[in-house]
Amino acid sequence: MAVPGHIVGSFILLLHISSVANYPNGKVAKSCNGMIPIHGHTPHTDPVHNISVSQMTFRPGDQLKVTLSGPVFKGFLLEARNAEDLSGLPIGSFTLIDSQVSQLLTCEDVQGSAVSHTSSSKKTEIEVFWNAPSSAPNHIQFLVTVVEKYKSYWVKIPGPVVSQPNALPFTTPEAATAPLSTLLPVSHLTKSFSALDCGTKKFCIRSPSSCDPEKEHACVFLSFTPDDQSVMVEMSGPSEGYLSFAFSHDRWMGDDDAYVCIHDNQIVHIKPSHLMGRSHPVMDSEDILKDLSWRLADGVMQCSFRRNITLPGVKNRFDLNTSYYIFLADGAANDGKIYKHSQQPLITYEKYDVTDHPKNIGGSRSMFLLKAHGALMFVAWVTTASIGVLTARFFKPVWSKIFFGKAVWFQVHRVLMLTTSALTCIAFVLPFIYRGGWSWCAGYHPYLGCVVMMLAVLQPLLAAFRPPLHHPRRQWFNWTHWSIGTAARIIAVAAIFLGMDLSGLNRSDPRKTYAMIGFVAWHVGTEIILEIHAYRLSRKVEILDDTRIQILQSFSVAEAEGHAFKKAVLAIYVCGNVTFLIIFLSAISQL
Repeated sequence: MAVPGHIVGSFILLLHISSVANYPNGKVAKSCNGMIPIHGHTPHTDPVHNISVSQMTFRPGDQLKVTLSGPVFKGFLLEARNAEDLSGLPIGSFTLIDSQVSQLLTCEDVQGSAVSHTSSSKKTEIEVFWNAPSSAPNHIQFLVTVVEKYKSYWVKIPGPVVSQPNALPFTTPEAATAPLSTLLPVSHLTKSFSALDCGTKKFCIRSPSSCDPEKEHACVFLSFTPDDQSVMVEMSGPSEGYLSFAFSHDRWMGDDDAYVCIHDNQIVHIKPSHLMGRSHPVMDSEDILKDLSWRLADGVMQCSFRRNITLPGVKNRFDLNTSYYIFLADGAANDGKIYKHSQQPLITYEKYDVTDHPKNIGGSRSMFLLKAHGALMFVAWVTTASIGVLTARFFKPVWSKIFFGKAVWFQVHRVLMLTTSALTCIAFVLPFIYRGGWSWCAGYHPYLGCVVMMLAVLQPLLAAFRPPLHHPRRQWFNWTHWSIGTAARIIAVAAIFLGMDLSGLNRSDPRKTYAMIGFVAWHVGTEIILEIHAYRLSRKVEILDDTRIQILQSFSVAEAEGHAFKKAVLAIYVCGNVTFLIIFLSAISQL
């Protein structure tokens, strides 16, 4: 029975919703830290729910009854924290009174340190016991997040402060007298950035070059709009973690002035940072940034801020009226912590001064030398080596005529394999020129590349000392030549697979991996077809030889038919091979 399309679409949409976005079962331990439900809406600022306690003082080991009450609500998250450090870890543990409507959560590896709902049923009151730990601070405050419905909720509603009997009176800081939800950063961006003024009023970096955040959400956009004293920065791109850009004196990460927009619990934090080497960026004070704004919509993060062109006396910040390479990167983030970028950063082709004349430029995620390395390796091991191997294996009887002193098949094989070796040697040195030495960040790819390089050089050297046809050592040579060649091809394909997963080749797109799998299947399938054909032809010749009937005539017909079939298979294979090569080279050119 066919399933209606709208039902399938709805099911797929549900599968893509974040695991913390809407939990009617109350399993919200991932929200313990910020106590913010990831619903994508701004929380209310005026609480209408109340927390009450059975007593205002406690001693370690005491059990206090805590009651949450108010208008009908569906979900909640209740914690106890040090009243003098409300951003700290939950304190103590809870004991349930009614396990039908409430459940214990493990926050920060402390079992029962928070309480949440068990379902989205309507509630007006929740009662639990709080157990004071032996190491409790002097003053404890209860905090609760209450969800009335998906778009309507309150974050960190402050409850009463309970204190130990001998503690000094607790003084509430002025900043904490209002509900904590009012202290959360607020987005001021109500619509997408526009590329309309790029090249006229804005200095823009766009990938692809036609990127306009108003029309194409999945593109990368960075703009700078200078005035007399400052620069307004706008950054947009698809990201569930973070977006960042950096000014650099060279094309290498390290000693750079960077700015990061981090997605954390449906809030975007905009922070300046600096990079030292290839290590984790060091976050700096936000005081140098003004007019911070952000927006989250449809999987796209947008943030903007203003920064003075010069910042005298501020360490790690560059003057913006100087030319730099500009990096754009994105990656994953969790609880405000960012991880290594998910793909090679987009880097401008040259240095630019963003306060100079407005320009409209692009960049590349892979340098020319790395592109050339990949292109040459694809030509060598996808095309020339593969065709050369098929020629030697299956076309000796087809192209047996003498050409410049050798059989045609041998000349074709030799030219293709020498070309493979030459291309491999050239491609091998390019990453070393680019990196200025060995790359320790490329996994097993460079090690396999070194093995391929050695085998590619060894093959023609051994071939130069090939024994004559009927020499006793010819059989040993044939097996050695075949073994080294086969090993080189297998390792080269493995190295290509690993190379396509490196950040310099934009590993976020799996289609190139599928294309490589398709090529391997295409080549192996062709070899199997030719092997089966060769076997059947040999069997046919044996039968003709056994019957002794019109041997020469029948053999000539069978041989002619076999040659025609092989040529047809080779022609089809070459067309497919070139098609795969074009796909790979096109993908490399677009990086």
